[in-house]
Amino acid sequence: MDRIALTAAALYAIVLLRAGGTFAVGWLTAAGVRRTRFVARVSSDRFRRVERAIQRWGAPVVAVSFLTVGFQTAANFVAGSMRMPLSRYLPALFVGGAAWALLYATVGVGALDLLTTLFAERTVLGVAAVAVLLLAVGGVVAYRRRSARPSFGGADRTPR
Repeated sequence: MDRIALTAAALYAIVLLRAGGTFAVGWLTAAGVRRTRFVARVSSDRFRRVERAIQRWGAPVVAVSFLTVGFQTAANFVAGSMRMPLSRYLPALFVGGAAWALLYATVGVGALDLLTTLFAERTVLGVAAVAVLLLAVGGVVAYRRRSARPSFGGADRTPR
Protein backbone atom coordinates (compact mmCIF):
# COMPACT_ATOMS: atom_id res chain seq x y z
CA MET A 1 0.00 0.00 0.00
CA ASP A 2 1.50 3.33 -0.95
CA ARG A 3 2.13 6.09 1.55
CA ILE A 4 -0.76 8.37 0.56
CA ALA A 5 -3.32 5.56 0.76
CA LEU A 6 -2.00 4.43 4.14
CA THR A 7 -2.00 8.01 5.45
CA ALA A 8 -5.54 8.58 4.13
CA ALA A 9 -6.77 5.36 5.76
CA ALA A 10 -5.23 6.32 9.11
CA LEU A 11 -6.63 9.86 8.92
CA TYR A 12 -10.05 8.49 7.97
CA ALA A 13 -10.10 6.24 11.03
CA ILE A 14 -9.00 9.14 13.22
CA VAL A 15 -11.62 11.55 11.86
CA LEU A 16 -14.42 9.00 12.21
CA LEU A 17 -13.51 8.41 15.85
CA ARG A 18 -12.98 12.09 16.66
CA ALA A 19 -16.04 13.47 14.89
CA GLY A 20 -18.24 10.58 15.99
CA GLY A 21 -17.05 11.09 19.55
CA THR A 22 -17.84 14.80 19.35
CA PHE A 23 -21.33 13.93 18.07
CA ALA A 24 -21.79 11.51 20.99
CA VAL A 25 -20.64 14.11 23.52
CA GLY A 26 -23.18 16.55 22.05
CA TRP A 27 -25.91 13.91 22.23
CA LEU A 28 -25.09 13.11 25.87
CA THR A 29 -24.84 16.79 26.79
CA ALA A 30 -28.31 17.40 25.36
CA ALA A 31 -29.65 14.43 27.30
CA GLY A 32 -28.18 15.90 30.49
CA VAL A 33 -29.56 19.37 29.79
CA ARG A 34 -33.01 17.89 29.26
CA ARG A 35 -32.86 16.69 32.88
CA THR A 36 -32.06 20.10 34.38
CA ARG A 37 -33.91 23.34 35.03
CA PHE A 38 -33.09 24.38 31.43
CA VAL A 39 -35.63 21.87 30.11
CA ALA A 40 -38.15 24.70 29.61
CA ARG A 41 -35.74 26.51 27.28
CA VAL A 42 -34.94 23.46 25.20
CA SER A 43 -38.62 22.58 25.00
CA SER A 44 -39.78 25.90 23.55
CA ASP A 45 -41.40 26.01 20.13
CA ARG A 46 -38.54 28.05 18.69
CA PHE A 47 -35.93 25.58 19.92
CA ARG A 48 -37.93 22.65 18.54
CA ARG A 49 -38.15 24.36 15.12
CA VAL A 50 -34.36 24.82 15.09
CA GLU A 51 -33.88 21.21 16.21
CA ARG A 52 -36.14 19.92 13.41
CA ALA A 53 -34.32 22.05 10.83
CA ILE A 54 -30.93 20.68 11.91
CA GLN A 55 -32.28 17.15 11.97
CA ARG A 56 -33.58 17.57 8.44
CA TRP A 57 -31.01 19.84 6.75
CA GLY A 58 -27.94 19.52 8.96
CA ALA A 59 -26.32 16.61 7.10
CA PRO A 60 -24.95 18.76 4.24
CA VAL A 61 -23.60 21.23 6.80
CA VAL A 62 -21.86 18.42 8.67
CA ALA A 63 -20.36 17.02 5.45
CA VAL A 64 -19.08 20.41 4.25
CA SER A 65 -17.78 21.30 7.72
CA PHE A 66 -14.92 18.85 7.23
CA LEU A 67 -13.50 21.13 4.55
CA THR A 68 -13.28 24.05 6.98
CA VAL A 69 -10.83 24.81 9.74
CA GLY A 70 -12.29 25.19 13.20
CA PHE A 71 -15.94 24.63 12.29
CA GLN A 72 -16.13 20.86 12.04
CA THR A 73 -16.01 20.23 15.79
CA ALA A 74 -18.82 22.70 16.40
CA ALA A 75 -20.92 21.25 13.57
CA ASN A 76 -20.56 17.71 14.91
CA PHE A 77 -21.29 18.78 18.49
CA VAL A 78 -24.39 20.74 17.46
CA ALA A 79 -25.59 17.85 15.29
CA GLY A 80 -25.35 15.60 18.32
CA SER A 81 -26.88 18.07 20.76
CA MET A 82 -29.76 18.70 18.38
CA ARG A 83 -30.31 14.95 18.09
CA MET A 84 -29.71 14.61 14.37
CA PRO A 85 -30.84 11.09 13.46
CA LEU A 86 -27.98 8.66 12.84
CA SER A 87 -29.52 7.78 9.48
CA ARG A 88 -28.70 11.34 8.36
CA TYR A 89 -25.55 11.94 10.41
CA LEU A 90 -23.56 8.83 9.51
CA PRO A 91 -23.61 9.33 5.71
CA ALA A 92 -22.52 12.96 6.23
CA LEU A 93 -19.76 11.78 8.57
CA PHE A 94 -18.53 9.13 6.12
CA VAL A 95 -18.53 11.46 3.10
CA GLY A 96 -17.13 14.51 4.89
CA GLY A 97 -14.55 12.42 6.74
CA ALA A 98 -13.38 10.82 3.52
CA ALA A 99 -12.98 14.21 1.86
CA TRP A 100 -11.04 15.51 4.88
CA ALA A 101 -8.77 12.46 5.02
CA LEU A 102 -7.99 12.53 1.29
CA LEU A 103 -7.33 16.27 1.31
CA TYR A 104 -5.00 16.15 4.29
CA ALA A 105 -3.27 12.98 3.11
CA THR A 106 -2.49 14.30 -0.37
CA VAL A 107 -1.63 17.86 0.63
CA GLY A 108 0.20 16.76 3.77
CA VAL A 109 2.28 14.08 2.08
CA GLY A 110 2.96 16.40 -0.85
CA ALA A 111 4.18 19.18 1.45
CA LEU A 112 6.34 16.72 3.38
CA ASP A 113 7.84 15.39 0.14
CA LEU A 114 8.54 18.92 -1.04
CA LEU A 115 10.28 19.85 2.22
CA THR A 116 12.28 16.61 2.20
CA THR A 117 13.46 17.27 -1.34
CA LEU A 118 14.29 20.88 -0.53
CA PHE A 119 16.34 19.92 2.52
CA ALA A 120 18.12 17.07 0.71
CA GLU A 121 19.00 18.96 -2.47
CA ARG A 122 19.03 22.62 -1.43
CA THR A 123 19.35 22.92 2.31
CA VAL A 124 19.48 26.71 2.36
CA LEU A 125 16.26 26.90 0.35
CA GLY A 126 14.62 24.39 2.71
CA VAL A 127 15.62 26.38 5.78
CA ALA A 128 14.38 29.58 4.11
CA ALA A 129 11.03 27.94 3.26
CA VAL A 130 10.53 26.80 6.85
CA ALA A 131 11.53 30.25 8.16
CA VAL A 132 9.05 31.97 5.84
CA LEU A 133 6.33 29.53 6.88
CA LEU A 134 7.02 30.14 10.58
CA LEU A 135 7.05 33.91 10.09
CA ALA A 136 3.77 33.76 8.19
CA VAL A 137 2.11 31.67 10.90
CA GLY A 138 3.49 33.99 13.59
CA GLY A 139 2.20 37.02 11.70
CA VAL A 140 -1.27 35.56 11.36
CA VAL A 141 -1.38 34.64 15.06
CA ALA A 142 -0.18 38.11 16.09
CA TYR A 143 -2.69 39.80 13.77
CA ARG A 144 -5.58 37.71 15.09
CA ARG A 145 -4.63 38.34 18.71
CA ARG A 146 -4.29 42.05 18.11
CA SER A 147 -7.61 42.33 16.28
CA ALA A 148 -9.36 40.28 18.99
CA ARG A 149 -8.32 42.67 21.78
CA PRO A 150 -11.16 44.76 23.13
CA SER A 151 -10.85 48.43 22.34
CA PHE A 152 -11.09 50.96 25.13
CA GLY A 153 -13.42 53.58 23.76
CA GLY A 154 -11.53 53.76 20.49
CA ALA A 155 -8.68 55.76 22.05
CA ASP A 156 -5.13 54.68 21.49
CA ARG A 157 -3.80 53.51 24.86
CA THR A 158 -0.19 52.92 23.86
CA PRO A 159 2.29 54.29 26.38
CA ARG A 160 4.46 57.12 25.09
